[in-house]
Amino acid sequence: MKNKSYIGISLVILVFGIIFVPKIVNRIKGDAIVKGDRLDQVSNHGKETEQLFTMGSVPTFKLTDQNGKTISDTDLRGKVYVLEFFFTTCPTICPKMNMNLVDIQNKFFGNPNVAFVSITIDPEHDTQKVLKDHAEIIGAKSSNWHFLTGDKKYIYDISNKGFNLYAGENSKANGGFEHSGMFALIDKKGNIRCRIDEYNNPIPYYDGIEKEGVKAIQQDIAKLLEE
Repeated sequence: MKNKSYIGISLVILVFGIIFVPKIVNRIKGDAIVKGDRLDQVSNHGKETEQLFTMGSVPTFKLTDQNGKTISDTDLRGKVYVLEFFFTTCPTICPKMNMNLVDIQNKFFGNPNVAFVSITIDPEHDTQKVLKDHAEIIGAKSSNWHFLTGDKKYIYDISNKGFNLYAGENSKANGGFEHSGMFALIDKKGNIRCRIDEYNNPIPYYDGIEKEGVKAIQQDIAKLLEE
């Protein structure tokens, strides 16, 4: 009985070799394995990461811009926009952030579907006139760039609770305030959009200080304009 079993197993192996081994060799020669189903799924997954992740809707806000106009989140629907928190007397990261926003503005200048929102975290100093002067100084020429001011607590709630972008007063910090150096990117429907990392985790905001962040957000604005 054992001898018959061995003979049976040997026949199975022989048949497998005759039928399947040549096919495997041909697939390797033709590079077909690289195009196999499993690796195609990995490749497609990589393509999916090119799509921007939706973090959720922007918080509701209504503030006054440098021209005395009331601007709300609903007023910005239909536009792709970049949002930051800053203050005009900031001696550290704000000038760099503003310069980078000017670069982004220049990239899309004249496009009515692109906007910018700069919300001050020092509204007691940053009045409508101060913001208007600041806009002229830095070269904010777009009619869709809104420098917003309003009630301090209201603004801090928008920043810390709405966008989860830290802003606060600190007498020990340069300029007396602390805030995030990040940009938020919002699509035409009022959703916060972002990239994802290699592990499919969202990277909620864009670096507003380094050029890599500027390049990334410019690329993603272009993507959102096509949606």
